[in-house]
Amino acid sequence: MAFLILDRLHKSFGGNPVLRDLSLEIGKGEVLALLGPSGSGKTTALRLIAGFEEPDSGRIRVDGEDVTGLPPSRRRFGMVFQHYALFPHLTVGENVAFGLETRGMTREEMRRRISEALAQVDLPGFEDRRVGEISGGQQQRVALARALAPEPRVLLLDEPLSNLDPTLRERTRRELRRAIRKVGITTVLVTHEQEEAFHLGDRVAVLHGGILQQVGSPEDLYERPATRFVAGFVGRASGFPGVFERDGGGARVRLGNLSWPGLPVEDLEPGDPAELVARPESLAFVPPGSSGSLPGKVTERRYAGPVSYFVVALDSGSEIEVMAPSGVTEGDQVAVAPGTSGPAPRIFRRA
Repeated sequence: MAFLILDRLHKSFGGNPVLRDLSLEIGKGEVLALLGPSGSGKTTALRLIAGFEEPDSGRIRVDGEDVTGLPPSRRRFGMVFQHYALFPHLTVGENVAFGLETRGMTREEMRRRISEALAQVDLPGFEDRRVGEISGGQQQRVALARALAPEPRVLLLDEPLSNLDPTLRERTRRELRRAIRKVGITTVLVTHEQEEAFHLGDRVAVLHGGILQQVGSPEDLYERPATRFVAGFVGRASGFPGVFERDGGGARVRLGNLSWPGLPVEDLEPGDPAELVARPESLAFVPPGSSGSLPGKVTERRYAGPVSYFVVALDSGSEIEVMAPSGVTEGDQVAVAPGTSGPAPRIFRRA
């Protein structure tokens, strides 16, 4: 059953729509990641949920309560900002206490809340430490503890790891995931990093141009993208322009000598311009001149352990990426054909 419901949220600034009829249902204890590029509307969506902005239309409900018109202070949400907003002159405990002091709690109750919140993020006993004496990852968890101390109904995270270096970001992401799962709180996080969204989110909602493109598990988005944007934004993908054809009960896109038979497709008629989008691991190198292959030249190779990523300039003019065991190198003439592994390609209408 849905705990947090966004019902057709619409928001414009200066007459320009930045969020268009966003509807989502988030279960109790679920972590939903809002993923998209800059300008996609994800931060606006988070600000609407938090109450920092009001929607032009649409409703927000939490546990059956309509909170659309309530100020942030009455929504009982916790928020971790992008730059944490910690006070460097205060101790860890004093930072966590910020926001509790106006709630009429006794000193003993405040101490209990602070201690419990720090324990939830695996920082027990840090109350008297100075913020400047702890690592960036620990500061991130202090900000999380501060958001959890008032016992909110929903946790909101705004690009929570963006200001950390790559090595610290990966470790902190694991720590953050454990902390969120330990608390079991309904969480919405905003990020432009696919790896972060896939690691932290139970489901991921992809936004582009203010429109919800797809919501689903990481596996759904990667293996079964619903739109051409999702196919290109989530993971690597190569597009093959061609003409749509029927193939018995399935479908295919014919590209010279190359076709993938038996693919599911909707809303296309034979002869329509189409694009087949394939993941690098769904392609393979075959001997030049092989039937059903496309000739080209390797222009770039990126080593990745047991496999490499190869950029291939096809003779037809397209540029694609193939993931394969190292066996060719830059400058080699090759032929590319459908592989026997990886997600099935998807067919989209070509603009």
